[in-house]
Amino acid sequence: MKTERKLKIILTAAIAALSVLPVKAQWVVTDPLNLAQGIVNTAKQIVEASTTATNTVKNFQETSRIFEQGKVFYDALKSVNNLIKDAQKVQKTVLLVGEISEIYVTNFQKIINDGNFTESEVTAIGNGYAILLNESSDLLAEIKEIISVNGLSMNDAERMVIIDRIYTQVKRHRDLVAYYTRKNISVSYLRAKKTGDVNRVLALYGNTNEKYW
Repeated sequence: MKTERKLKIILTAAIAALSVLPVKAQWVVTDPLNLAQGIVNTAKQIVEASTTATNTVKNFQETSRIFEQGKVFYDALKSVNNLIKDAQKVQKTVLLVGEISEIYVTNFQKIINDGNFTESEVTAIGNGYAILLNESSDLLAEIKEIISVNGLSMNDAERMVIIDRIYTQVKRHRDLVAYYTRKNISVSYLRAKKTGDVNRVLALYGNTNEKYW
């Protein structure tokens, strides 16, 4: 086995494991060279659905639908184990983009139903999520390039440096999305304190040990 082809071959074996999914999940891309692009496409569709519709609620219904279609892929990818270091880092990077999507979809649904935000604020918050997700998926697109035919001219060390850089950047985006979510929730909480509506806000977002404010 040539070392410069190792990542491609391992990814091929990893994605082959997805073939055991039920028929309804067979739409998942099985070509490892299209793995990253498939996730990028899902993220891009979420971004497009989040920014083109005029009605926020109808818009988000489409966003949620796209996410649920992609979620079966993310869940399946989480179950792939025993990968070499290169492939593990690629897998983690892909899953981070999925996690960003999940944080966005889960919490924006609550923000829409909050009542402590104006319509224009809700739109602005949604656009903020879309920007962060779009930037993350753009980073993920770079991975596809380095495991493509052209990328095979790189050696393992060169490839790993790039994968590490992209992983670090996407992880930073994930952390930023989580922080952005907490700050938005804190705004709602502070407004609720002024109106005596704290219990409703805690019930909406979850009265957990995590401190949003």
